[in-house]
Amino acid sequence: MTIAKGDKLPDVTLVKVTPDGPEKVSSAEYFAGKKVALFAVPGAFTPTCSAKHLPGYVEKAAELKAKGVDEIACTAVNDAFVLGAWNKSGGSDDITMLADGNADFASALGLDADFSGFGMGKRSQRYSIIVNDGVVEEVNVEGPGEFKVSSAEHMLGQL
Repeated sequence: MTIAKGDKLPDVTLVKVTPDGPEKVSSAEYFAGKKVALFAVPGAFTPTCSAKHLPGYVEKAAELKAKGVDEIACTAVNDAFVLGAWNKSGGSDDITMLADGNADFASALGLDADFSGFGMGKRSQRYSIIVNDGVVEEVNVEGPGEFKVSSAEHMLGQL
């Protein structure tokens, strides 16, 4: 079953990218007590993710925070080292990278996808979620090959 508005996020271990290296974090603890603009990409360094998705959140970070977002987070089914390198190459300190290396979080949300046809295995669908104290306020899941509702611009309109 796919996560929906009003649902509490499942508690899954993610790996947060920090300046001191990877740090395991419980999703329940990470999302507690704050409003988070979360977006997910199928993979770091992939075309749409690198050309549009991440740059949009970097560009709109100040606007999102001005509308009450405490933190902006990106998750992908990649390891923390890949997400850290991706954030250094095209991201920003305004974006927290949360590695979901085994797709446990994507699966728990019901938003995992099979990208085996592209040689990428199990991944996350492209989506964005506004999370307030661990509860989903908005969820936006893209159709296959699309990039519209998970954008920073769309999310700004929801805040």
